[in-house]
Amino acid sequence: MRIAVIGGGPGGLYFAYLWKKRHPGARIDLFEQNPAGATWGFGVVFSEQALEFLRADDPDTVEAIAPRMESWKNITLHLRGETVEIDGVGFSSIGRLELLTILQARVRAVGVEPRYDTTIQSVDELDGYDLIVAADGLNSLVRRTFEKEFAASVSHSSNKFAWYGTSKRFETLSQTFVQTDLGSFNAHHYRYAPGMSTFLVECDAATWQRYGFADKTIEQSQAICEQVFASTLDGHALVSNKSVWRNFPWIWNERWSLRNTVLIGDALHSAHFSIGSGTRLAIEDAIALVKALEAEADVSTALERYQAERKPIVQKLVKAARTSADWYEKFPEHMQLGLMDFAYSYITRSGRIDDARLRAMSPAFMARYEASKNHGTSR
Repeated sequence: MRIAVIGGGPGGLYFAYLWKKRHPGARIDLFEQNPAGATWGFGVVFSEQALEFLRADDPDTVEAIAPRMESWKNITLHLRGETVEIDGVGFSSIGRLELLTILQARVRAVGVEPRYDTTIQSVDELDGYDLIVAADGLNSLVRRTFEKEFAASVSHSSNKFAWYGTSKRFETLSQTFVQTDLGSFNAHHYRYAPGMSTFLVECDAATWQRYGFADKTIEQSQAICEQVFASTLDGHALVSNKSVWRNFPWIWNERWSLRNTVLIGDALHSAHFSIGSGTRLAIEDAIALVKALEAEADVSTALERYQAERKPIVQKLVKAARTSADWYEKFPEHMQLGLMDFAYSYITRSGRIDDARLRAMSPAFMARYEASKNHGTSR
């Protein structure tokens, strides 16, 4: 089979690797518009559950990635100078460029040489391929070309965010909520290497407008964020990498394939960064697509199977991501709660965790939370 993969992110690389490894005779051409060493952002996170899912299908890749990851068991929340830890919430992180480098090496090891600095201007350029895998991200050329056929929808959250890095080391995945005279900010921060952390700054639209960020340069915005989170950064600077203010894009497609063309990853769906599942979903899409193609002799039937089996799973995660994002859209209001009520609201925000699960998962936090309720205080 002759396959074209558009996009050299985690989803595209992983599909190419997995298919070529299992089918050495296949011809795979992988096209990526950026240079091999280019990426946007800093670290990516995987839950313990996501890593176990990948380990079940491809333990060798997990073993290649795991030694380069930073791991922790708790989430730490900071509000009004107070701190609360939520135990039992395990995550691991790795630099996005580090992950891409590992996946690039694995792709080359099975005989696929990605074509970097190669932009596909039109889907017509891919005539003659038996299968076209569109892993070309949020601004997918393939999705935009066949927007009606895929029944694609694109909308945006109202909050603004800018994705920075910093040399400040954070011991866990942490969130710091800060109230200023002009509005409310939140920072999502976690280490992804021994000496580097992601530091994603978020604010509501009203705060963004009051600060006049629309008229600020990247450097001016960065300086304001460093000032807002000065105590959190503890003397460390923020690091920019195309760190412009953005609104999170919600991507969804009702139909996942068209003839011999199929969408995976961010080209197909997006999941809010607050649940940290974008990279996981892209890799799991690749696994599901490989399994569907191996189960059916006909490509179009396989693509129908891919959608039928994978879509309900993705819908659950995207629903949870939407619910989580709704909580963040109102985070300035949640900040008015007492510390423990705020933390409880935060950890249950996606609707997937009830009290029974929380007692089993985070016994220390729940003991503190329930004690605060029994004593008539949420502190």
